[in-house]
Amino acid sequence: MGTLKKLAGQTAIYGLSSILGRSINFLLIIIYTGYLSKADLGAFTGIYALIGFLNIVFTYGMETAFFRFSTGKNQDPTRIYHNTQSLLVLSSLVLGSGIYLAAPLLAEWMDYPGQAYLFQWTALLLAFDAVLAIPFAKLRLENKAKTFAGAKLINILLNVAFNLLLLIWIPGWIQNGILPEGILGYQSGWGVEYILLANLLANGLIIPFVWWKAGFFSFRLEKEILQPMWTYSLPLLFMGLAGVTNELISRLLFEYVLPINFYPGLSSREAAGIFGANFKLAILMNLVIQAFKYAAEPFFFRESKEKDSPKMYAQVMHAFILFCSLLMILISVNLNWIGPLFLKGDAYEMGFSIVPLLLLGYLLLGIYFNLSIWFKLTDKTNYSFWITFLGAVVSVAGIVFLVPVWGFMGAALSTVACYLVMVAVCYFFGQKYYPIPYQTNRDLGYLILAFTISYFGYFLETGLGSLDFILKNSGALLFLAAVFFMERKFVRFLIAKKS
Repeated sequence: MGTLKKLAGQTAIYGLSSILGRSINFLLIIIYTGYLSKADLGAFTGIYALIGFLNIVFTYGMETAFFRFSTGKNQDPTRIYHNTQSLLVLSSLVLGSGIYLAAPLLAEWMDYPGQAYLFQWTALLLAFDAVLAIPFAKLRLENKAKTFAGAKLINILLNVAFNLLLLIWIPGWIQNGILPEGILGYQSGWGVEYILLANLLANGLIIPFVWWKAGFFSFRLEKEILQPMWTYSLPLLFMGLAGVTNELISRLLFEYVLPINFYPGLSSREAAGIFGANFKLAILMNLVIQAFKYAAEPFFFRESKEKDSPKMYAQVMHAFILFCSLLMILISVNLNWIGPLFLKGDAYEMGFSIVPLLLLGYLLLGIYFNLSIWFKLTDKTNYSFWITFLGAVVSVAGIVFLVPVWGFMGAALSTVACYLVMVAVCYFFGQKYYPIPYQTNRDLGYLILAFTISYFGYFLETGLGSLDFILKNSGALLFLAAVFFMERKFVRFLIAKKS
């Protein structure tokens, strides 16, 4: 239990910074929905989905390869760090230059005529993200969770400050006559442009700090170091592309596959803005998964040498499902007041009904991350590509065939179907090549119960105000009662160990 508690402690540190920082960042959705048009929000949704795809290309699986080879026998972690960071700096320069030069074509292709500068800034942002990846990974590997968390939090606070400055403060100062019109080239009609610029400035300013804390690198490109890492990471690149397709394809393609006038009075880009805003409401589940991933990935590799590691992995999975299932219930049954609290303006409530499905999708993604440890430890990373590729096929098919029929709901269903298929296939092959004693039937029962309570609680309306709140949240109490009844031996064990 000591190792499980250690993982929980590190997850708490990562989680506190991630949840606190991203919660602050999440509050930007209040600004975006309150101050920007739905078309700007749709542009933000589409461009940042593209950035998600290209981030995978810019790092091409080297972060996981860095963990794998730095913890291997007879390896020099410092030498691996210098080589990996050197390679990413070089490749970021090449890839970033290519996108910068192709910006006019990208602008036309994505229906942003005359706005090539958006994609030039995107190229710089992608390069900045890539050269930060390995230093952040090194901090995680060295268990410098507080330094990692602090750097992430500073980055997010800078991003929020620049958003406030560019979207609210400067326009207010101009309107009140404190600043003149067009000061320093300020464009009052810009929206998504300033979101990108704020992110770019925040990431650029954090680079020297992170490099200093992780340790500056000397430029090295040694074939004997990089060739096996490249062989290991290449399948992860394709896995990452397929995986990000599963996560982001709905937001990238939504406006292009939604029929014209599907939602009366809204353009396809405006509808995409509503869809993207509701996706943000599921971010709390993603925050927990991200915090867990930061701590769990290096933890899984370190614990792989222990005799009881499969049992430990099963315990981690079980605890993860219990916690995230409760979180799904609490968010879903309270959407009637959580939604309007964060999404300002009209029409956003049109998408509230998809949020429980999106929460389930994120939960399944977290389960897949737990399951995927088998192919990372057995070096069968080629399976990761085929599994995620299958998920990508399901996701794209769902978008193409379901969105024109069911709109928002079709996109959400495609996300759930994708991750459900990936979980099933990964579990099947994982138990064949690296058996782990998961509590499969019990965990599946908890998932079904939690999702049933989530949707029932979302639609439960009596019109009696506070009574609605009590009835909706009683579902969470019901789930907790079921957990304590079923897990009473495990709970007593934990209490005994703690005392």
